[in-house]
Amino acid sequence: MTEPAVTFRAVTKRYGRVTAVDDVSFDIAPASLVTLLGPSGCGKTTTLRLIAGLEHASAGRIGIGGADVTTLSAADRDVSMVFQSYALFPHMTVMENACYGLRASGLTRAQAEARAADKLRLVGLTGFERRLPSELSGGQQQRVAVARAIVLEPQVLLFDEPLSNLDAKLRRRVRDEIRALQQDLHLTVVYVTHDQEEALAVSDRIIVMSQARIAQDGTPRELYEAPASRFVADFIGNANLLPVTLRHDDATMGTATLGALAVALPHRNLPAGPALLAVRPHAVRLSATGDGLAGKVAHAAYLGGHMEYGVELPGIEDELFAIATDIAQPLRAGQDVRVRFDPGGVAVVRAEEE
Repeated sequence: MTEPAVTFRAVTKRYGRVTAVDDVSFDIAPASLVTLLGPSGCGKTTTLRLIAGLEHASAGRIGIGGADVTTLSAADRDVSMVFQSYALFPHMTVMENACYGLRASGLTRAQAEARAADKLRLVGLTGFERRLPSELSGGQQQRVAVARAIVLEPQVLLFDEPLSNLDAKLRRRVRDEIRALQQDLHLTVVYVTHDQEEALAVSDRIIVMSQARIAQDGTPRELYEAPASRFVADFIGNANLLPVTLRHDDATMGTATLGALAVALPHRNLPAGPALLAVRPHAVRLSATGDGLAGKVAHAAYLGGHMEYGVELPGIEDELFAIATDIAQPLRAGQDVRVRFDPGGVAVVRAEEE
């Protein structure tokens, strides 16, 4: 059986009276990309730093490639980290930056440059070897940081909010490049972000963290389609959370009732009674006539490829957020509408967090 690339067993990190990571356990398989996702202060970056050896656990065990590294320093762990700021040396060329770790480990300049040239080729920077970081775009600087990390051929490559300094268009391109590189080279990557769309796009698996603990661990599809809690439902995909009454119809299926609207869906072994219906914006169906809940369009926004609506529902405090692809005949603000939900975009979660 293949050893996990990274192992956490009941790991806790305290700073005085503050617990930044609280009894966290997980395994990360080799050649996979696992994202630590969550809001600011949830413990994701501290978890990454614990893997890197930049922080040391207050309790628990950390393993890399089957070896216990809990007490080892960062220099003694077979990991490399790509920082949010890239941390390139501004006075060094691309080649010199890429070679830095190899030269520090004792390789000759010729040996280091031969290995670094190969990694620069992999990240698409052949021909840029003599440029300074200031002569590169943000995306190219990111790729230099990646080349400098992978040239050491670490067991685990760590990314700390790697796209936060890039504009939206470049973020999409660079995240695709990171994912392609990880898959082509069969790298084990642990990736930290607070951006749920970014996490969904690049990950084999996502570990969602909240208040220093794991809120849910699963594939992007599992987290999006079957959130374990109202926090996960709301954090991933901006779900509408509506109060419903849940009824069990058989061992797996149930009915969630909101006013005159009844939605058949898996009850996921939640108790019958009050619950929340997590409705993805794209699963909201709006029409001027027909069946469904009576509502009113509070506002409408044209976003080029789709419309976004805020809909008022009687007895519901928050507006319902809906996305529709019909831009030819948009609804207008103030218009009365009927609201239905596509069963493929809804899930039931507990009314209260445990």
